[in-house]
Amino acid sequence: MASGGGHWLQMMELYPAFSDQDVFFITTKESFLTKHKLDGLVIPDCNAREPLNLARAIVAAFKLVRRIRPRVVVSTGAAPGLIVLFLASLFGAKTIWVDSVANAERLSLSGRLAGFFVNVWLTQWPHLAVAKGPEYHGSVL
Repeated sequence: MASGGGHWLQMMELYPAFSDQDVFFITTKESFLTKHKLDGLVIPDCNAREPLNLARAIVAAFKLVRRIRPRVVVSTGAAPGLIVLFLASLFGAKTIWVDSVANAERLSLSGRLAGFFVNVWLTQWPHLAVAKGPEYHGSVL
């Protein structure tokens, strides 16, 4: 699951690592899927400042996760990715958060919240990896 912009670009960099798996993408723009000829679905984009879009994204993500029942979910952000990860964790999926490389000074809000429930919590900056915090294993870009 990845939102637009850098989140999607970073997911595309990670994609080859999963090439031998049955991969299904969730994003916020249909054009991302069609451009790369990927199997997936779209949920509404949202953020904390848009409560109606946030509610729409939660409902859409819940329906999608309930139907697909993923075993593992990876997200590079942003808020829609956090929602999908949280819901997938409730359905028993293993979850991985990769905070965006753009967050060089501190983790994103979604990245900080992900730390409360994800199975693997990653940052792409070594100085942001801390005890009981996200781990650093390199950058995807």
